[in-house]
Amino acid sequence: MDTGLEGRIMTDAHTLLGIRTPIIQAPMAGTATPQLAAEVSNAGGLGSISIAAADAEAGRAMIRQLRALTDRPFNINVFCNRPSRPDAAVESTWLAHLRPFFNEFGAQPPATIHDIYKSLFDDEAQLQVLLEERPPIVSLHLGLPPQARIDALKQAGILLLASATSLAEALQVQAAGIDVVVAQGAEAGGHRGIFDEHGADEQLSVRDLLRQLREHVQVPIIAAGGLMDGADIADVLALGAVAAQLGTAFVLCPESAANPAYRQMLASERARRTDFTRVISGRPARGIVNRFMVEVGAAGHPPVPGFGIAYHAGKELIAAAGKAGSPEFAAHWAGTGAARARSLPAAELLAVLTDEYHAARSTL
Repeated sequence: MDTGLEGRIMTDAHTLLGIRTPIIQAPMAGTATPQLAAEVSNAGGLGSISIAAADAEAGRAMIRQLRALTDRPFNINVFCNRPSRPDAAVESTWLAHLRPFFNEFGAQPPATIHDIYKSLFDDEAQLQVLLEERPPIVSLHLGLPPQARIDALKQAGILLLASATSLAEALQVQAAGIDVVVAQGAEAGGHRGIFDEHGADEQLSVRDLLRQLREHVQVPIIAAGGLMDGADIADVLALGAVAAQLGTAFVLCPESAANPAYRQMLASERARRTDFTRVISGRPARGIVNRFMVEVGAAGHPPVPGFGIAYHAGKELIAAAGKAGSPEFAAHWAGTGAARARSLPAAELLAVLTDEYHAARSTL
């Protein structure tokens, strides 16, 4: 039987999340599918999907699809950012900046752009879907919604997780009565969970963030950011996390929605170089470096429209480039450990990660 810290970690992960192994598959909007999440949950981890890019009823359908595929706990992720304010002048200048890139692929930028994302911050329909469907776990990303919405979800019996990239954010999560903090290190792929997208960002590593949080935060902590194998999992659990969240590690699973170009990029030497960019979506996100990041984001570019508004233009350019056969403008979100991704079915990958974790913790 496990004793000491490691034993408490395993007990806490099971008690909190209902999972046999302390491994969470990250939600990854647009990439994580109900099939992927169900395979992970059925294999003993916590599978996740995001409904952030879906309207309320499409989100409901995704939740029901996942629930039909597993009787184990699962996680539904939503964005909680404050909606972006339209600015016609900024948006027009940005579209003019993108025009030469569209022209390269024989396309034209859209005449206007708008926010393509929903946020729990103000989307009443999304809130009602969560309250009616009552998924076992909901995770919050890109900030926190109004307290009344947090309270409503808790009163519905939903376990709440929320991302934090700093001690200050983690303390806000704790003060809001949220059950678990997801400590997102700067190594994490995809959108940075900072509450204030224009504020200072310490860009702490997941390990440094964990060290800070364990001294000042009383709620359980999940570690996220660049974690790819069982040794990484054992490492962050030894630092006080109750579970590890892995995203990029699951992208090459056949159950993910990653397209062939994404899979090819992640399996190539290009995966060794990732960086943050704001120019694709309007909010900082880490991905494999490409022309969109380097050329569109070159020094001196005009102000980027708000999150979701910029992504409308970004997705249009991604589609135009893809139609012309170029993957160089795609949002290949990936963490710093991307080159270590493995192409395995989700359940098999979870078993491998679990075995690696047990082997690694025996040497700690």
